[in-house]
Amino acid sequence: MFEQIFKNIDDIPHKDAGCGLELDYVEQTSWILFLKYLDDLEKDKKTSAELSGKEYAPIIGKQYRWDVWAAPKLKDGKIDHHTAATGDDLLEFVNNKLFPYLKKFKADANSADTIEYKIGEIFSELKNRIQSGYNLREVN
Repeated sequence: MFEQIFKNIDDIPHKDAGCGLELDYVEQTSWILFLKYLDDLEKDKKTSAELSGKEYAPIIGKQYRWDVWAAPKLKDGKIDHHTAATGDDLLEFVNNKLFPYLKKFKADANSADTIEYKIGEIFSELKNRIQSGYNLREVN
């Protein structure tokens, strides 16, 4: 199951003009999977906090969360194609809002051993190379 999911994710950058080298495919797949992992981590931490009667303050702001920009869903769990950005709108968001937002975590972090610092460090070194917002939508 996971093997097919990873293959599908990896195949999309191969179609895109911005990803010409194998290293590009790995880099682009990595940041996408990292953001999905981060979203799942946040959900786990929130659930854990709720079970122990505590509040959880998410690391990622609401509009930058995976389930808002990458995979907005309807109540039945299906992708909400009416609110999901695609094409130039999705590229505009990722390149000019999401990446700059994540880069600033490095400067705002209390110390280098925090997850916030690591997020900022990762995204200060990355660039979205996927040039088609339609391809990027397909990956998500």
